[in-house]
Amino acid sequence: MLVDVANVVGSRPDGWWRDRAGASSRLLTRLVTLDRDVVAVVEGRARDVPDVPGVRLVRAAGSGDDALAAEAARLGTPLVVVTADRGLRARLPAGTTVHGPGWLLDLLDRG
Repeated sequence: MLVDVANVVGSRPDGWWRDRAGASSRLLTRLVTLDRDVVAVVEGRARDVPDVPGVRLVRAAGSGDDALAAEAARLGTPLVVVTADRGLRARLPAGTTVHGPGWLLDLLDRG
């Protein structure tokens, strides 16, 4: 699973904008509970979040969308990508399964 962290964090108005790195770290910690390989792309102020064992971080040097598209191409299919970004969705390899942030948050909430 490839996760657009900024997109998922930004999908719920819970005050994430006051501490982007903290919100990203909380999401990364929750991703560990999933029974699957997870690659998470972080960008901007969240780029310096600490590593979380069980989640492979890709720290986007520039555009998060560019890093996500490059990582998706590297991983190939079958692949599940979590993002609501329509522009990014159009850049993903054919055959990629895409789910929105709500799908992932519901999955995490169910535990």
